[in-house]
Amino acid sequence: MEMDVHWADNPSTGNALLTLIELGQRARAAASAEELAFLAVNDTHALLAYRQAALWFPVGGVRCLSGVVEVDANVPYVQWLTRLCAALSAAQADAAPRLVSAADAPDEVAREWHEWLPAAVTWIPLPASSAQTSPSGGLLLAADQAPDLAVMPLLQEWRDIWLHTWHARTQVTDQSLPARLRAWWTGSAGQSRWRRPALLALAAAVMLCPVRLTVLAPGELVPANPATIRAPLDGVIDRFAVQPNQSVKAGDPLFAFDQAPLVSRLEVAREGLATAQAEYRQATQAVLGDPRSRPQLAALLGKIAEKEAEAAFLEGQATRSRVLAPRDGIALFDDPTEWSGRPVQTGERIMQIASPSDVEIEAWIPIGDAIPLAPGDTAVHLYLAATPLESVQGTLRYLSHRAVPRPDGTFAYRVRARLANPAGLRIGLKGTAKLVGDWVPLGYWVLRRPLASIRQWIAY
Repeated sequence: MEMDVHWADNPSTGNALLTLIELGQRARAAASAEELAFLAVNDTHALLAYRQAALWFPVGGVRCLSGVVEVDANVPYVQWLTRLCAALSAAQADAAPRLVSAADAPDEVAREWHEWLPAAVTWIPLPASSAQTSPSGGLLLAADQAPDLAVMPLLQEWRDIWLHTWHARTQVTDQSLPARLRAWWTGSAGQSRWRRPALLALAAAVMLCPVRLTVLAPGELVPANPATIRAPLDGVIDRFAVQPNQSVKAGDPLFAFDQAPLVSRLEVAREGLATAQAEYRQATQAVLGDPRSRPQLAALLGKIAEKEAEAAFLEGQATRSRVLAPRDGIALFDDPTEWSGRPVQTGERIMQIASPSDVEIEAWIPIGDAIPLAPGDTAVHLYLAATPLESVQGTLRYLSHRAVPRPDGTFAYRVRARLANPAGLRIGLKGTAKLVGDWVPLGYWVLRRPLASIRQWIAY
């Protein structure tokens, strides 16, 4: 009450109240949070003369500085000021403005006080909301001389006006979703008493919800039971009689090897056989005049048999050099021009003959994504790149026990799945396969990969 009498006897009180009213009007007329912050650090000078001012919040640090258009959080002054404001906010027991000094700051901050601030500093706490009394932010005013204590009630009233406008302005436009969630989580004492346990119980219930354990892998439509055509001999491919994806019948010619080396070797073998037969005839005539030459006949008969086997083998090679289709289907291979004139070895795969309707899914599960899958019971969905809005349904038929190298050099587990309806599907279409495993809690589904990575480093 004596303070009110003191104001009435003080001729400057009327001017201070008018200034306070004017500041309140300007705060309510502010169009943005940035304008409000600028008003706090610069126009508060009308109530209290100071040299430096800073607006600080726990989230974001120093928001605005007096006389500065933009705050650089990397400069030493701002970093030191952030540590000082955080220490003052943590040590504040109530929301009333007060005078602070280097003695109120931690030792590592107080040692640099004289480098950045004068001795007289006023700290005005800024509560997070009107329902809270504990400070969460603050306005720091640094002056060369300590202010008159009579101005503290005016500063507190100006703080309340500014905070009301700040909360109304930043409630929708300036507050991010994490900040809203944090404010909802903290809340008041009565609200947090039931909010936190309820939220934790809800999170636990959600993490225990059963979901299907699934894994994604690159997939492709491949022939289920193709006839693989391999090189029957070592040689050079001369020409192809079919084109890629061409329909063929059993017995149709597919490709042929260069015949020149085979014909040359066959002629040499036949000439050798004729020579061996002629030598045998001469030896039989000589035996009639000289019985001692009879043992040579056995050697000559063996030589004839050797030449006959060689000629028969080369005749077979000549026959196999013209490869025929073993069954009906379509020819699956690369561009014929890449094979013509190319030397191949016996057993090297050249092409496949597959039935257009005999199609299944092939997928490659990465080693890190391997999950328990039961053949015959696991559903496989293939989302083709050509038809992303539809999926191809199948059932797991085969899962390799060992990881095998893929064409790109990585190792993965090969998966084969039977199609429920293979009609209208073309061999070679690629996409993403989704393999559905057993039911597991949602928490396990979320944490499976992180836990697997941790176990690789922690053997416990």
